[in-house]
Amino acid sequence: MSDAFTTRVLHVASGSAETVVDLTRDCEAFLRQAAAGRDGLLNVFVPHATAGIAIIETGAGSDDDLLTALHTLLPADDRWQHRHGSPGHGRDHVLPALVPPHATLPVVAGRLELGTWQSVCLVDTNRDNPDRQVRLSFLGGS
Repeated sequence: MSDAFTTRVLHVASGSAETVVDLTRDCEAFLRQAAAGRDGLLNVFVPHATAGIAIIETGAGSDDDLLTALHTLLPADDRWQHRHGSPGHGRDHVLPALVPPHATLPVVAGRLELGTWQSVCLVDTNRDNPDRQVRLSFLGGS
């Protein structure tokens, strides 16, 4: 495989509670090796039907606000057609329509180009699946 494309899978223990996991440092560590100072794109993808990737501020309450907003939009009750798992689990299968399972971000000179307060985050509301995979892929010029 050429060095124009490099990929790695992260294993993330998201636990048994709804959570927002900051992946920014993992993305930066991956790019130090994969991008090696080059320009390109980083794709972050979670291959799960009940999780998403968000670019948000963390540490100032926005991550908790996101989970609260998702509770309002997608309550964990018995309204969902999809009914296996924990009560209200069907909402977890709707989550990726609102928080997509991917993000593609610019990389300049080997560095992730995020705004000052932006972080790359895994959003996981599925209490039934405590272990997630996140695929990081770098596509860059030579």
